[in-house]
Amino acid sequence: MRWKFWQRADADPNEIKDKPVESPARGTLRTIVTGLTALLVLVCAIGFWWNTEPKQFDVRATALAHAETNGQQVVTGYITTSTVIELAETLLSKRGGYLSNDLMPPGVWMDNIPEWEFGTLTLLRDTARIYRNDFSRSQSQSTEDPDLAEAEAKFFFDNNSWLLPQTEDQYREGIEYFQAYRSRLTNPLEANAQFYARADNLQQWLAAVETRLGSLSQRLSASVGKRQLDTALAGDTAASQATQSPQEQVVKTPWLQIDNVFYEARGFTFGLIHILHAIDNDFADVLDKKNARVSLKQIIRELEPTQETLWSPMVLNGDGFGPLANHSLVMASHISRANAAIIDLRTLLTQG
Repeated sequence: MRWKFWQRADADPNEIKDKPVESPARGTLRTIVTGLTALLVLVCAIGFWWNTEPKQFDVRATALAHAETNGQQVVTGYITTSTVIELAETLLSKRGGYLSNDLMPPGVWMDNIPEWEFGTLTLLRDTARIYRNDFSRSQSQSTEDPDLAEAEAKFFFDNNSWLLPQTEDQYREGIEYFQAYRSRLTNPLEANAQFYARADNLQQWLAAVETRLGSLSQRLSASVGKRQLDTALAGDTAASQATQSPQEQVVKTPWLQIDNVFYEARGFTFGLIHILHAIDNDFADVLDKKNARVSLKQIIRELEPTQETLWSPMVLNGDGFGPLANHSLVMASHISRANAAIIDLRTLLTQG
């Protein structure tokens, strides 16, 4: 009996078959597979590294450091303007850069950070519009600031464009226009560049924020589906609308969109916390006169939990009282409380 696994001492060498030799084609295929596997692991590792939200920064310290470096004076509106610029730069310079328009892995496979970017961008767009229409204008008949007019248009550029022109290029130009406005703001010879810290201007910005937070709260709450009545015309017997809508409907966020809405809310509230801190500095006299500073701080306190670390590897969507958490409902709770506080602050600014 001849065993295949070892050779007897008295065996005939002619009877031993030669060990099969691997063909060149099979060796090449193995090399390709190994290389692709290594590349995939590397790309996934980079994606994991990029999939991190940027850290919060101290708005006052950041503004003062920039003013000292450039020899600029910190005037009314300087901290808020510097915060807007810093948020926009963070959008472009965080880990992985700007990912929303990526066409190559790992960026094209990622959706959480791009949604975070869109949330922060939404706040920047709203704030740029308020700058152009309210913060920089003394009255409704006054002329708009040319730098802010250009900046608003740049930030409203398509957030997914990757070529001719790139989204990043447009947003960088928007940052440059804001920087030019900030430089003129500190120049005593540039009297046409102003930032008016008035109660009515602050109300306009808070009204825009209130609308955004209300929408985010509704979309987050719809993660488990809910029956909603049509209240569009409530409170006005003479009101009308273009077409009839159902009196009652079930509103539910699609399952694949739950994490997108969650991270969009994270991005929006990230930027909102910073702008509110800046407003606490630039609108200090207005807030103190209305005895409203504590109300502003309470809004910040309500929003801070939205930035806590998400320890789960995915956004869970358990039932309201089920065994699993529902991260969207937790986020909606914090946003709703902040939104209610904003409504109270707007009332206080009007009547206080």
